[in-house]
Amino acid sequence: MPYRIDPRRNLGKELHALAVAQLDEAARTLDYRPDGLHAAIHVARKKLKLVGNLYRLFQAIDPDGCRRRNKRLRNIARDLSRLRDATALIETVDHLFGHVLNEDETRVLTEARTALSARRDRIAETEMDLHATVTNAAALCRISIEEADILKTDATRGQAARQLARGWSKGLLRAKTAMDICKGEGHGEAFHDLRKAAQAYWMNLSLFRDLWPSAFAAKQSQAKSLVDLLGHENDLSVLTALIDEEPDLFGDGADQSFLLAIIIRRQQQLRREALSLAQTVFSDGPRNEALVIARLWRAGAK
Repeated sequence: MPYRIDPRRNLGKELHALAVAQLDEAARTLDYRPDGLHAAIHVARKKLKLVGNLYRLFQAIDPDGCRRRNKRLRNIARDLSRLRDATALIETVDHLFGHVLNEDETRVLTEARTALSARRDRIAETEMDLHATVTNAAALCRISIEEADILKTDATRGQAARQLARGWSKGLLRAKTAMDICKGEGHGEAFHDLRKAAQAYWMNLSLFRDLWPSAFAAKQSQAKSLVDLLGHENDLSVLTALIDEEPDLFGDGADQSFLLAIIIRRQQQLRREALSLAQTVFSDGPRNEALVIARLWRAGAK
C-alpha cells in the first residue's frame, strides 16, 4: 500500500489501514526474508519509521497513547539495529573513498574498511540469537497492528484539518530549533535532530503529496537530498565514536589521527551543504505552512 492518504476518505480509516499495511509488510519481510536477513532488517526498520511518523503527526488523537505506541516501534527498530549499524559503518568508509585527496588517505581508508568488515563478521558470528531477535520483532510488529486501532479517529473534516495542522507545525518547529542550534553551537546532536526532522518532513510530504502534487514533489526532492546529506554526516559521527571506543581497530595513533582528519574534513563539508539546503527546505514559517496544509486538506476533502 503506498504511503499516501486520500483526504476524500475517512481520516481514521485511512490512517489505520496505512499503519496496518506497513506493519504487516515489516512482519512478513522479517519472517520470510526474501532478499536475505540484512535486507529484511533494513526494510522492516524503514516501515517502522513510516508508522512512527503517523503517530507523531497525529499525536493529537491521543497524545499518551500515540507516544506509547511510537516508543514500542522505536524499541523494535533498536533491537534490529546492531548488525545493520555494523554494515552501515562500512558503507560510511565507502562514502569517504569518494572524497580522498591522496594515496595515503586511500590506504588509511582501505585498512579501516578491512577492520570494519572483520568487526561486522565477528558480530554476526557472536550474535547467536539474531534469528530469535528477528522472529520476536516480527511478533511485536503484529502486536503493534492490534494497537493501531488508536488511529481510528472519528474526527470531523474540520477537526482532522486542525489535528494535521498542529502536527505539521510541531514538526517544522523541531526543524527550526535544530537549525538554530546547528548554526550556533553546531554540535553533532543538533545535526542528528535536524536529520530526524527532515526525515519526518520528507515522509509527511510523501503522505500528502496528492494535495498539491507539483509543489510537494519539488519539496520532497529537496527534503530527500537534505536527509541524505545529514545521513552521511550522522554516519561519520558514529564512526568517530567507534574510533574513540575501539581505537585498536584503526591502527596506530598516526593512522587514527589521519582517519579522523579525513572524517572531520568531510563532515564539515556536509554540515555546510546541509545547513544551506535546510534554509531552503524550511524557508516557510511553521505556522503559515501548517495553515496552508490545513486549507489544502479541507479543499481536497470536498
